[in-house]
Amino acid sequence: MATLNPPPGAGTLRTVRTWLAGWWQILHLGAVMLVLALSQANRRPGRGHSLARHLYLASGPMLPGFVVVTALLGLIVIRIVTVTALSYGLSQYALEMVVRVLVLELIPLAAALFAALRATLPMASEVGAMRARGRFDALQQEGRDPLVEEVLPRVLAGMFAVMLLAAVSSVLILVLAYLSVHGFTLGGFERYTRIVGRVFNPAVTLIFALKVFFLAGAVSLIPITSALQAPRRPGARASAEVQSLVRMFMVILLVEAASLVGNYY
Repeated sequence: MATLNPPPGAGTLRTVRTWLAGWWQILHLGAVMLVLALSQANRRPGRGHSLARHLYLASGPMLPGFVVVTALLGLIVIRIVTVTALSYGLSQYALEMVVRVLVLELIPLAAALFAALRATLPMASEVGAMRARGRFDALQQEGRDPLVEEVLPRVLAGMFAVMLLAAVSSVLILVLAYLSVHGFTLGGFERYTRIVGRVFNPAVTLIFALKVFFLAGAVSLIPITSALQAPRRPGARASAEVQSLVRMFMVILLVEAASLVGNYY
């Protein structure tokens, strides 16, 4: 009896459908998280304490280490840029270059990657483990929504961690840049504020805020979505984790490229 062979391209079409379905699941979870975060019905006593605990666990332990590393690397970059600009007679552009390179480009990317490694990826593993143990099924049997109880606090905590790291480190770098050039005096403060204000015009400020927000959403939503949608077999979960990393880095690259186009095109 002759066997029926699949039509040419069937495997590729199935792969494309699976790939698009994965992105749709990420967008759908993001929309659900937004609705749940803004819903008044989910603001019950006790959930604020749970959210605060997740916010602290996601950002508090890693904040001092990230600030120290950012300060050390920032001082090195500031020194290199200022010395190089001085040697070429371009010292008037040194501070502006420092602000653009460090604050606009490197710090948001570093904050997103650091938060992903230390917070969002471990939280996604927790969600996957709870789902595998039947925790979500138990909550549903009790009449409680697992997305509200377990997923929403972790998504918000991951996004908060990225935003907090980016905000604190940006302020720190701006202070260190001023001190590195002008020292502990106020003589250059007016000139420095003009330089920073020229860099952070309304358009650049909006792009910077959107960049941090989308990076925070990418490193928070994508791993947790993969943990929720992955099959419960260990091998399948490992494959889903790899796919989530690929998707996360793809979105990070797209956000970085879009911000560069918006800032310098």
